[in-house]
Amino acid sequence: MARRPGAPAAYREEFSFVSPLVKYLLFFFNMLFWVISMVMVAVGVYARLMKHAEAALACLAVDPAILLIVVGILMFLLTFCGCIGSLRENICLLQTFSLCLTIVFLLQLAAGVLGFIFSDKARGKVSEIINNAIVHYRDDLDLQNLIDFGQKKFSCCGGNSYKDWSQNMYFNCSDDNPSRERCSVPYSCCLPTPNQLVGILLSQILVNQIKDQIKLQLYNQQHRADPWY
Repeated sequence: MARRPGAPAAYREEFSFVSPLVKYLLFFFNMLFWVISMVMVAVGVYARLMKHAEAALACLAVDPAILLIVVGILMFLLTFCGCIGSLRENICLLQTFSLCLTIVFLLQLAAGVLGFIFSDKARGKVSEIINNAIVHYRDDLDLQNLIDFGQKKFSCCGGNSYKDWSQNMYFNCSDDNPSRERCSVPYSCCLPTPNQLVGILLSQILVNQIKDQIKLQLYNQQHRADPWY
């Protein structure tokens, strides 16, 4: 836009095509997700360091801590470009930010299209990942919480059916399995209602009282022949 030769210097300095609303709105949202990305990386690193090495290596492919770290780092780099680029009005960083968002969108679109076209293969791959996670359900607390959350959220049990849990050594229904959870499924497979929760609580109290009563009877039987009893 050409300026008039006689325009005041103050007008020439104050005029800008950049909208402050757009600039600081973009900066605010990028700053918000920048902080979230740092929290994700910190939580992922902490969770990774707190795990036992054996358990972590056993389920590395589906480790939620690694997933948090990777997503957090990518989000950190992306929001850094958007945050600094909008604040400093840096065209290079803003174009990088826009290009990265476009690439992410196209990847998501391509994944959706490929998943629809090759739905059988995609379903098989997802089932493979879920079954691998089921095998290591008790090996990793983060993985266990993630599976429980997914089963409660989507009201499901296993990848295809509840029978998938027979792959886990603790829930396997074989005769030589000494686990107390044999032939069962995790509690997250169930859908408790308020009445069921009350029933579960009362039944557990009753079970504990019966156990205490049995212990008392066994104690009385053992000491009944004692002359000092």
